Amino acid sequence: MSYQNSNLERRRFLKLLVGAGAISLMPASLPSRAQTRAKVVIVGNGAAGISLANRLVQHLSADQIVLVGARKRHLYQPGQTLVASGLWKASQVLSTTEQWLPPGITWHEQNASAFLPEQQKVVLENGTTLSYDVLVVAMGTQLNYTHIEGMDERLIGQHGIGSVYPGPEGALATDTAFKQFMNKGEGKAIFTLAETPIKCAGAPLKMTFTSLARLEQTGRRHAFDVSFATPFKDRLFSIPVYNDFVMARFGDQGVDIADQKTLIGIDPTNKKARFSLTATGKTLVEAYDYIHVVPPMSAPDVIKHSDLVWNQGPHKGEWMAADQYTLQHPTFPNVFGIGDVTGIPLSKTAASVKKQVPIVEANLLSYLNDKPLEAEFNGYTSCPLITGFGKAILAEFGYGGKLLPSFPFISPTEETWMAWVMKEQMLLPAYQAMLDGKI
Repeated sequence: MSYQNSNLERRRFLKLLVGAGAISLMPASLPSRAQTRAKVVIVGNGAAGISLANRLVQHLSADQIVLVGARKRHLYQPGQTLVASGLWKASQVLSTTEQWLPPGITWHEQNASAFLPEQQKVVLENGTTLSYDVLVVAMGTQLNYTHIEGMDERLIGQHGIGSVYPGPEGALATDTAFKQFMNKGEGKAIFTLAETPIKCAGAPLKMTFTSLARLEQTGRRHAFDVSFATPFKDRLFSIPVYNDFVMARFGDQGVDIADQKTLIGIDPTNKKARFSLTATGKTLVEAYDYIHVVPPMSAPDVIKHSDLVWNQGPHKGEWMAADQYTLQHPTFPNVFGIGDVTGIPLSKTAASVKKQVPIVEANLLSYLNDKPLEAEFNGYTSCPLITGFGKAILAEFGYGGKLLPSFPFISPTEETWMAWVMKEQMLLPAYQAMLDGKI
């Protein structure tokens, strides 16, 4: 095929992709405008909080909506793996919070310091107390780097340490650390996985795959030892079909998979990592030249120290309690959770947020109108699993591991260039439309 014809086919595909995406992302019919003066407080000004605020102003007066959160920068977190892999600039994942906010709402540029759900109040870090009729918690995850002895977020980019999670600066520093590792021409790289639920569970795998592709480009892949440490038995990903693929592909690419092995400590000066071995109860110290650290994660401490946290079950004391279908708090019916902060089976991706926002929107309005909560979240999440430069698997699934493909022309279980294009070119515009409350 000629270059000209190839470009023509590419343009045709992109048009088809946009059209199909618009159909699959089209929201259901919205509830009518609520006849209420209820005050809604949204705590958390990331993707979930902003997207919900932009949808609620279609039903409530702007002066009824209060947004709480100190972050002035908005981060397109799905793009951080591309920054850390040397494919994007850090500036491509950055914007301002203010540019996405609907006119007329109140924004308190403070974080919450306490929740008092019995009193229907939130206390801010500056001492301000806010009352609410309905509370939505959208605070995201807390990265617990210090739960790994010797580890600190400020070490990323130094001593061969990388980690994609903190933000664009950390992603850029991760890229720098990996380039330094490659430039040595040989060495040992260790990729890790946390034993807690994490946001974007595919990110550690993406970082491994893109790193392998970069090592291949050096022409000296044989000189680099690459291993992946997972706390789990025979599991790198929660969905069997994708887990089987990754396990097999890592085997083909010469990656040593170390089961039931959890990173618990790091000695950055001497470049040594300490692991807990679940099968034996022993610890193991390993030298490394490069290590990608995935920290344990939880809801923010302010949630963990409140009555909003789960008090039973697998997420007890760590994540916000919410019904996995309605996203309503099981104890406080005028409280809803959305996004990464919730302790439900699947929720910690931007794709999940996109599906959850209309659910919370509908159920919140139903609650205000004394109607049954009928909207249900099916667990939908999506991970464009990059498997190399120019190819990816568009993993889409929901509760029970059920595959939920959105595009009939993209196989949910096969590597395709189409899935790569979605990740690299198409998802950011869709994400921005979500922030605007348009999809």
